[in-house]
Amino acid sequence: MRSFARHIALPVLATAALLTTLLTGCGSGISLDEPIEGPVWRLAQLGDEPIAPGGDAQIQFDRSSGRVSGSGGCNRVSGTFTRSGITLKIGQLASTRMACADPVRGANEAQFLSALQSTTSYSLAPGRLALLDAGGRTVATLSSGNR
Repeated sequence: MRSFARHIALPVLATAALLTTLLTGCGSGISLDEPIEGPVWRLAQLGDEPIAPGGDAQIQFDRSSGRVSGSGGCNRVSGTFTRSGITLKIGQLASTRMACADPVRGANEAQFLSALQSTTSYSLAPGRLALLDAGGRTVATLSSGNR
């Protein structure tokens, strides 16, 4: 009987260890223990294109209210969000309607807002937040400035 229990217990423990490793991110940079809420996330990259330093595009997630707010670069934006594990859904965003004096900044703002709306999940690494679309492509990379 002891031999039978040992043969059953070892595979069960190995499976539990594997599941724990998979659920904690397995070194992929995703940490479910580190919330995205709190820091101000500054836009660093749209898709594969880096954003010039000094841009004003940024967002901040507020856990207690379930709201996201910030700037597209020219206009203030706000909306709602829901997060569970690595899934992230940003609700319809409201924005002020001021004109952008710089056409590049205006184009970046439009692309940033589109990226926010297409986000379905995220990847988190120290000081970096990658917003991913339904296909798993990075639509925007943000930096908290902490690192």
